[in-house]
Amino acid sequence: MTQANNNPDHDINISRRKTLGTLSAFGVLGATSLIGCGGSSKESSSAASTSSATNSTSVASSVASSTTSSASGSCTVIPTETIGPYPLSTLLNSSSVLREVINEDKTGVPLTVKLKLVNANNLCTPVSAYVYIWHCDKDGNYSGYSGEVGKTYCRGVQYTDTNGVASFTTIYPGWYEGRITHIHFQVFLTAYSSTAKSTAISQMAFPLDITKAVYNSALYTKGQNTSVTSFAADNVFSDGTTYQMATVTGSVSEGYTAELEVGIAV
Repeated sequence: MTQANNNPDHDINISRRKTLGTLSAFGVLGATSLIGCGGSSKESSSAASTSSATNSTSVASSVASSTTSSASGSCTVIPTETIGPYPLSTLLNSSSVLREVINEDKTGVPLTVKLKLVNANNLCTPVSAYVYIWHCDKDGNYSGYSGEVGKTYCRGVQYTDTNGVASFTTIYPGWYEGRITHIHFQVFLTAYSSTAKSTAISQMAFPLDITKAVYNSALYTKGQNTSVTSFAADNVFSDGTTYQMATVTGSVSEGYTAELEVGIAV
């Protein structure tokens, strides 16, 4: 397989994070904000609703941010990220992408991804929506591009359950030139397709110690990431990972579970 060497992410200006009114995912990103619950300050793509006086957090941002607080929790707007470089949007026109197990024949350390969507405008209650995730295989290759044209591994869509959780079974992502380990995800409130209005888009980050342990395993023959060795050096996460850092549990031998709570102001 041909490794992706020309990485458009590497050339993206650090000022990539803008309000959702000016950023489009697949050219159709809506004006609704993606948010993460809890945490400290980081920029956002747009302002959410006003915080309550008794339980609010002032969020510093280079663009705009706010917090919606209530007795049931606090939802903080988190950054919108680039959809590039390998979204393969045409795959969303097929119902075959609606699946939980997405690694296909790709091997690696087992990973369960759980994204919990909550509503910032309604006390952080669960949101019903379609979630599309995509990531590279253990060797840094993306399905649908370069030598992987026609393939669909490590991509899938799930509809959230009654708790607002979309779950996927896959493998721990590898790395490619210019980027630190990550998973892309995109949210559609009503329907998913290459022309559907996307509500929000972002990326999941992984703890460095977990990633190091995974890349030390025999399955990951590329070894450690020699291209980007820290979040500060990554052009997407260089301004922080507070609201995009997954909570990861498990082990190399048993596999991991990565969880991230995000939300949408609807």
